[in-house]
Amino acid sequence: QVQLDESGGGSVQAGGPLRLSCAATDDTYTRTCMAWFRQAPGKPRDGVARIRRDEDTMYAEDVKGRFTISKDNAKNTLYLQMNSLKPEDTATYYCAAVDSWKCYVDSFLDIDFKYWGQGTQVTVSS
Repeated sequence: QVQLDESGGGSVQAGGPLRLSCAATDDTYTRTCMAWFRQAPGKPRDGVARIRRDEDTMYAEDVKGRFTISKDNAKNTLYLQMNSLKPEDTATYYCAAVDSWKCYVDSFLDIDFKYWGQGTQVTVSS
């Protein structure tokens, strides 16, 4: 069983940076495909970014150029560097992982991911 633990959330003013981390207990799944999702109140949980074991990355259109996903396999840790934050980035951010061929297509959905963290809150004020 894989457990994921997010950290780094908090409150920040618009335009500022924030870095999220996700520590995994095992690299069995994280080395294949890991992702960040987010969910605002009353909204669906949407993909933010994903990264494959070969470090290929994919981003949601509204975060391209502002967010960067990365990982450290030796530490079994996933990161999300968020820059130029906007109030609309306010949400609970979730780390997710899975071993799946679906990581090799040009989309990523929450239903494709098996393991999830508890979430960390990010609040961006104007």
